[in-house]
Amino acid sequence: MASRSTVIILPLVGAYALLAFHLYELQLVKGGYYYAKAETELAASASNNGSRGAIYFTDNNGNTLPAAIDQEFPVIYADPAVIKNPAQAAAAVAPILGVPVAQLTATFSRKDQYELLANKADPSVAQKVEALNIPGVITDFEPERYYPLGPIASQVLGFVGPNATNVGESGKYGLEAYYNGLLQGSSTGGSPVGQDLTTTIDPNIQIEAEKVLDNLVTSNNGTGGDVIVMDPMTGKILAMGQYPTFDPNSYGKSPVADYLNTNVQGVYEPGSIVKLLTMAAGIDSGAITPDTTYWDHGYVNVNGAHITNYNLLTNGPYGPNTTMTQVIEHSINSGAIWAENQTGNETYLKYLKAFGLGQKTGIDLPGEIAGDLRQLTPTAPQVDWDTAGFGQGIAMTPIELVDAISAIANGGLLMRPYINAAEQPAVIRRAISSSTAAQVAQMATDAVDLAQVANINGYSMGGKTGSAFIPNPKGGGYLNELDDSYIGFGPTADPKFIAFIRVNGVSVNSLAAESVVPAWAQLARWLINYYNIPPDRTTNNIIPNCHNLVCPGSNQFYAKF
Repeated sequence: MASRSTVIILPLVGAYALLAFHLYELQLVKGGYYYAKAETELAASASNNGSRGAIYFTDNNGNTLPAAIDQEFPVIYADPAVIKNPAQAAAAVAPILGVPVAQLTATFSRKDQYELLANKADPSVAQKVEALNIPGVITDFEPERYYPLGPIASQVLGFVGPNATNVGESGKYGLEAYYNGLLQGSSTGGSPVGQDLTTTIDPNIQIEAEKVLDNLVTSNNGTGGDVIVMDPMTGKILAMGQYPTFDPNSYGKSPVADYLNTNVQGVYEPGSIVKLLTMAAGIDSGAITPDTTYWDHGYVNVNGAHITNYNLLTNGPYGPNTTMTQVIEHSINSGAIWAENQTGNETYLKYLKAFGLGQKTGIDLPGEIAGDLRQLTPTAPQVDWDTAGFGQGIAMTPIELVDAISAIANGGLLMRPYINAAEQPAVIRRAISSSTAAQVAQMATDAVDLAQVANINGYSMGGKTGSAFIPNPKGGGYLNELDDSYIGFGPTADPKFIAFIRVNGVSVNSLAAESVVPAWAQLARWLINYYNIPPDRTTNNIIPNCHNLVCPGSNQFYAKF
């Protein structure tokens, strides 16, 4: 008995020791890096007289970090009525400001009493202008919006810019726009005084998630990407980022397209991640179980289309007695089609909607759009329903997808995602039974264990890859490019996080298992260390091989219309 206890205890002790070391490294060695810049800038703004409320991030220990504050910056302006010699004054000031002399001469020659020359001016530039001591050319300090973390979480934060009347400023995009009324306050006989906004965004997770995403996109020559980390039990958003990003302190240097938060304002066809929802619909409706079998021929012919498994040429068909669990483990397109057919189109659509697809999640960010299930109509050809079964031909926002899969992770409840820390978790509805959620979560865990790409020793993790062709915005059909994505949660029995990561515009030869899954695993290991999550397994319980397959792999839609 003693020897058996030793076998069980020693691996756990070793795992805990390793976690303790990593947590020490994260919090004590690297922790200062995450806070240094923001703390420095906050100290510099101690004399802040601004009236707009600040936005704060909150770490795992409840510490707040300023993400958007009002800070006094040098401002340079002119009173042309006081300037005696516009040409002479312009010749002296123009080289310092880096503007043409003729342009500045024209400005100084106007008859008004206020001309803004430089806002948020560099202190050294302001000092040089002030040293000229030219009557009518004035330097002063005014409160302006400042983002201490620069481009970090810029699409979530947004920025402050001139309002519609060009008198004063208001929030543009992101939280600055959504909570503009709170942050800006209302005028009641005096200057408006705004309130602070404390968010659920953890600055440590946000920085790490963006770093992982940046490396993923650049190393795979992608055109962009997204990342979300959420608490699946509550809907609390812990991190949300994308690539490319922009610096809200100088937003004018970036294209307007970069301001949009593609996690809530952009849709994509997710591919095989949807197979988890397909299985959930089939199991919850009673049409199938995880052990239900079918005969896999490797392809399906429907409405003149020839749809194959992504690895048919290299692996061949899986043959008779292929279970629904194996469909998830090997990401079998024809198996997902079979499961959808057994469930029935009307019932299948009901479950997709129960998971929130085709609807806004209600997240507190501006401009959220809903996904697209429009092709799933009673009169639609069966091929549309079949391809939907493996996530092609239907579209959704990343936050829709994360919220839907969270319902599998948390026991069947669809939660409303939120960022304002003052809000409380809210259940939208029950999407599936707790029993169904547990069965599908186990199928997702089996897929991770089998593939050995996203697995983390000592922990049960559930997840699913997705690779899908990108729709051609010009003329229909699909481009010769893929969106690769992965979503996972863990530990499976009591999930502490769900993380989604996507890279778009990659080669058709890309395999999600080789690109996005390792990036997800890197982020997941970091989260386990950060939260100091104890191992939930005494052994790895990993199946030693994947039958000579790269799995679950990429799931391309091959069809001939």
